[in-house]
Amino acid sequence: MASNQPAPEAPSSFRTGGLADEDRTWDEWNPTEESVRPVRGRHRVAKQRGLARSSTVLGVGVIAAVGAGGMATAQSKPPVSISLPDSIADNLPDAKSLPGVGAFMSGDADPDHATVAASSPLTTAGITAAEAEQGTTDAGEALRARILQQAEQQQAGADAVARAAQEQAAVEAAAVQAAKQQSKAEAEAAAEKKAAEEAAKKKAEAERLAKLAASYAVPTSSYYISSTYGQAGSMWSSGHHTGLDFAAPTGTPVKAVHSGTVKSAGYSGSYGYRTVLELDDGTEVWYCHQSSMDVTAGQRVTTGQTIGRVGATGNVTGAHLHLEIHTADGTGVDPMSWLRGKGLTI
Repeated sequence: MASNQPAPEAPSSFRTGGLADEDRTWDEWNPTEESVRPVRGRHRVAKQRGLARSSTVLGVGVIAAVGAGGMATAQSKPPVSISLPDSIADNLPDAKSLPGVGAFMSGDADPDHATVAASSPLTTAGITAAEAEQGTTDAGEALRARILQQAEQQQAGADAVARAAQEQAAVEAAAVQAAKQQSKAEAEAAAEKKAAEEAAKKKAEAERLAKLAASYAVPTSSYYISSTYGQAGSMWSSGHHTGLDFAAPTGTPVKAVHSGTVKSAGYSGSYGYRTVLELDDGTEVWYCHQSSMDVTAGQRVTTGQTIGRVGATGNVTGAHLHLEIHTADGTGVDPMSWLRGKGLTI
């Protein structure tokens, strides 16, 4: 394509004029970067390195763009036409004569190779060896596939983390629930154990009382309680009753409440006929107001053995058995509580 710009001035070896010698011979001019000045304007040619210049095509640029559809290759772009001024184009050497270029410009090129080259993408940048083996030739599609794969892997990782967190929360909740259930079970077990222990204690006490009852006896029969321990009244010199009165008909048998030794037996003032029975633990049982006595001092008696008869001797208002209990140190205690403590029912 001819330029409308005036051609650059040729070197002096190409000039003709009236002062030039008609017999001067023309030397071959090999243009160099220094001898050829760049043409100003739209015909300026950028400095090229490593590529052969041609009047038709100087090079191919590879344009890559990443978008929603992938990467566009240079196949979709029209060829770029670059023109040179005629004065330069006419003096350029034949492209086929340039070293390393003639083979590409020869007419003996393999048409099949040309077809394959034309149908192949201009670039395979970004395509891995594995993708190439799988037949992937479009770098944009390969990139988009890798992006989608990475997104899927990230989503899978996030899902795995979420599942792990849910599983951990479920494990912790199960542990808390198990701890609560264990605590409840332990509390129930402790309550059951306590109830069982209490039941066992009650049973043991009942057995003990039953055993005691077998070895202890009520002091008389056919009776009713006419006065209790500590009862206040003017009829008693101390101002209160010091024993337990079993009202019964005169002559009703009086029995030993437990095995022991007769400490004394005889008349004792306001007590009338009194028998003192000393038990093995030092406790003394006083039987008072008897009508008669069947034992003597020093005699050994057993539980339930008759030791006298109900009467009304001493300071009395009627026939009854006045029973007193004194501990080993001489302190008086409530006979009813003491007898019930031995498993007897009064």
